[in-house]
Amino acid sequence: MGRPVERTSDLRFGVIGTGMMGCEHLRNLAALPGAEVVAITDPDETSQGWGVEAAGRPVEVFDDHERMLAETGLDAVVVASPNHTHRSVLEPIWETELHLMIEKPLCTTVAECLEVRVRAEDHPGIVWVGLEYRYMPAITQLLDRVEGGDAGRLHMVSIREHRFPFLAKVGDWNRFNRNTGGTLVEKCCHFFDLMNVVFGERPVRVQASGGQDVNHLDERYDGETPDLLDNAFVIVDYPSGGRALLDLCMFAEGSRWEQEVVVVGDRGKLEAHLPNFMEVSRGRAAELVVGSRGPEWPVKEHPVAEDPRIGFHGSHHGASYLELLHFRDAILTGADPAVTVDDGLWSVAMGQAAHRSIEEGRSVLLEELLAEG
Repeated sequence: MGRPVERTSDLRFGVIGTGMMGCEHLRNLAALPGAEVVAITDPDETSQGWGVEAAGRPVEVFDDHERMLAETGLDAVVVASPNHTHRSVLEPIWETELHLMIEKPLCTTVAECLEVRVRAEDHPGIVWVGLEYRYMPAITQLLDRVEGGDAGRLHMVSIREHRFPFLAKVGDWNRFNRNTGGTLVEKCCHFFDLMNVVFGERPVRVQASGGQDVNHLDERYDGETPDLLDNAFVIVDYPSGGRALLDLCMFAEGSRWEQEVVVVGDRGKLEAHLPNFMEVSRGRAAELVVGSRGPEWPVKEHPVAEDPRIGFHGSHHGASYLELLHFRDAILTGADPAVTVDDGLWSVAMGQAAHRSIEEGRSVLLEELLAEG
């Protein structure tokens, strides 16, 4: 348990990194009762301007996060800097008592994640990893039905993401595996985390096939061609005998559902369907489908109930707002983080194992990556 915080005023937040996801957090925090952003930091002046606009209120602006930590009285920090900077950005924060949310992925390698885990164990504040897909209302309602036994004993999970290519980011840092950890870490840690949540276990083995076949092939950055995978299949085995499949395609913009999460057990099948933001703008809503092996094999479609707590929907169906809401509540009550450093570590390890499987043409045991770290 953390230590409860007695407050007569709003929690004071700082945000490190004001690119795309940092600004998403700023807009969420602007709508979150009991929280206020008082400082932002980013070395890029354009990103600083985005951050000021997203904050929606006067904030102190820094180009160095160590100065922000030293000169601003904060209660909590959100780290949303580029993936490859996370470990170094965290170093001065460990010397504080600040509560901390680290945007996914935790780090780009298992070795760095293990270093962060050691530091986090002794940190007096809450350390929370931003794997917000758990908080998408359609997925939350699917997980509730899993917990309620609607699917029975679980055997299979399949997750499909068919979407648009990676967007451009400041300095084009996200065009190379050395900065992102690779597509199956950068993008897919969310889905590996969901697999672990559904089964309630840590995986034992990963086997994958994938490639870069369409996207970014005609781009050059200082003479280099991006090396990001744009499609893959990943199979994950669990100690109970359950198995999971990820089907990723990042040149499939014209999809009705951007994400589909399917859970199958010995009693039934549960599906969560999430539209892309263009389909949302056309009025399409997420849906939950419940199928049974009972008489006449009934299948029922359920509209996904809106969560009335969502103050800002953003680009993740309100999930980022709900995660920050839970983070705020954990700070105030002293509760443990719902999304832990271990959760972040395992989601990165699964992505790194998938990349190794593709590169070496073999199944990869998770224990070998953890031992190497």
